[in-house]
Amino acid sequence: MNRFFEYTVNHPFLASAAVILAVMALVIEIRLRQRGSHTVGTTDAVQLTNTGALVLDVRSDQDYEAGHIIDARHVPAGEIAARAETFKRYKEKPVLVYCENGFVSNTAAKALRAAGFAKVATLGGGLNAWRRDNLPLVKQEKGGKKEGKRS
Repeated sequence: MNRFFEYTVNHPFLASAAVILAVMALVIEIRLRQRGSHTVGTTDAVQLTNTGALVLDVRSDQDYEAGHIIDARHVPAGEIAARAETFKRYKEKPVLVYCENGFVSNTAAKALRAAGFAKVATLGGGLNAWRRDNLPLVKQEKGGKKEGKRS
């Protein structure tokens, strides 16, 4: 313990920088827990979809038709709170929410948690991260049929 105090006295700038970084990490962690958001990467998102999680795409109609994750249901972000009851059987099951870049989906996930959904996760980086990892997308054709497509 004496060495710790000696180090602190001899290197006040390094010691204070370490304390500041520790406080910042603590504040960030507390904010994430208060927000209740659970962000997952693309690998975890693939595992969630393979285990039967409800996948919600909260982008616009045009973006959804241009390409979406397989078996994703389209619910625009503005309608998520009103339509949450239609997915009530998933309240205790995993739900994955994504948008284009990961920002809008946080708001939608918060609305789902407020509606009583217990296991809501958002795709970190959104569909941009999905494309970056070269994962498959489904494209909606004009006639309403789905066509598998890699982006």
